[in-house]
Amino acid sequence: MGSGASQPTDVDGLFTVAKEIFAEKPGNRCAKYLCDEAVQAKVKELSADDLNTFVKCVRTGLENKDSGLGCYAITPNDYENFGFFFNKVIGDYHKDDAAFEGVHESSWELAEAPPNLKDLGLAEELSMRVRVGRNLSKFNLPGGMNQEERIKFEEEMLKSFEAVKAKYGGTVYSLTPKLSGDAENPNLITTEKYDELVKAHVMFKNMDDDLYLKSAGIASDWPYGRGCWQSEEKDKIIWFGEEDQLRIMCMKKGYDISEIFNGLKDLLETITAVEGVEFATSERFGAVTSCPSNLGTGMRASVHIKLPKLTADGTDAKVKEIADPLGLSVRGMGGEHTPIGKDGTVDISPRKRLFIKESEIVQALLDGVKALIEAENACA
Repeated sequence: MGSGASQPTDVDGLFTVAKEIFAEKPGNRCAKYLCDEAVQAKVKELSADDLNTFVKCVRTGLENKDSGLGCYAITPNDYENFGFFFNKVIGDYHKDDAAFEGVHESSWELAEAPPNLKDLGLAEELSMRVRVGRNLSKFNLPGGMNQEERIKFEEEMLKSFEAVKAKYGGTVYSLTPKLSGDAENPNLITTEKYDELVKAHVMFKNMDDDLYLKSAGIASDWPYGRGCWQSEEKDKIIWFGEEDQLRIMCMKKGYDISEIFNGLKDLLETITAVEGVEFATSERFGAVTSCPSNLGTGMRASVHIKLPKLTADGTDAKVKEIADPLGLSVRGMGGEHTPIGKDGTVDISPRKRLFIKESEIVQALLDGVKALIEAENACA
C-alpha cells in the first residue's frame, strides 16, 4: 500500500477520505473532484462493476496524498464511461479550467522543413529524443491487466516486433519467465542482462518500487509482460508493459529534429501495419494513455542543449526564465528533479501533450531552442 489513507470499502467512505486528503493536499486533483457534488451523484449511480473499476481509477490518489493527478484509466473506455470525473481532472490539468470542452486534433505534417539547428549558430550536435505512449484497443490498460492478459499482450506484440526487426534489425529483451501454457520464452534475459540494460537506460527500472504505479495496479504481476526491443543502430527503442503498454521512442545526435520526428512516425506505422494491432484512441482526447497527463499526442520531444553562460551560476534559473513563457519544461540530465550537467547541459521539452498537434510540439521545441541559443550568445 502507498502512503496515506487506505482504500475505502463504500462510496461514502470514498468521499470522506477524499475530503480529508483535499483539506490537507489541495493540489491532489483526484481528491478535489471526488469532493464535487455532481461527481459524487454520478458515482452513486454506477453499477457494482463500474464502481469497482472507478475505485481502481482513483485508488492511487487516495493512497498517495501528495499525488498531483492521482488517477489512472484502467480500461480504454474509462475516459468516456467516467467522463463526469475525468473531464474535470483533464480540463484542470491541461487548461486550468475544469469545464473546458476542447477536442484534440492530431497532425504529423510539418508546415515546412524545420531549420537545421546548425544554421541557428549551434556549435555542437544535440542529443535529441522523441517518444510516445500507446496502448492497444483490444486489451485493458496496464492498471486493469492480470498476469494472463499481460502475457497475451506480449505475445500479440511479437508480430509487430518481427515487423520492426525486419525493417530496423535489433533484439527483443523480455523479462517474462514463461509464455502461455508454460511455454519457454525465447526472448527471456538474465538478471545480469536486465541490470546492464537498465544501467544503459535501454530498459526501465523495476516498477514494483513505484508506490504510485503499485496503487494503480500498473506494477502488478512484475515482471510478466515486461521488456523492450532495441534496434540494431540503437536509435529506436520500444518498452512494453510499463505505465503504458508501449513507450515508443527514437533518438540520435544531430541538428535536424525532423529526422527523429519522422523516424518515430515511420516506426509507429510499422507497428500498426500488422493485422490486429490497433492503438486505443478517444474521439475527444486522441491517443488513450493510462495517465491523463499524457493524453492526446502522448508525446514528449526533448533535446539536451549545452548552455554554459546561462547556467554559469550553477542553476537553471535563467534558462527557466526564457523557457517557461514558451511552454517549455527544463530538467536535469537524468530527468525531472535531477541536476544540470557540469558543462551547463539541460533537458528542454514542450510541456503540452493534449490539444496540440504533434507537428506543433516539434515547432515549439525548435522555437525554444532558437530562443535559448540567442540568449546564450547574447550573454557577456
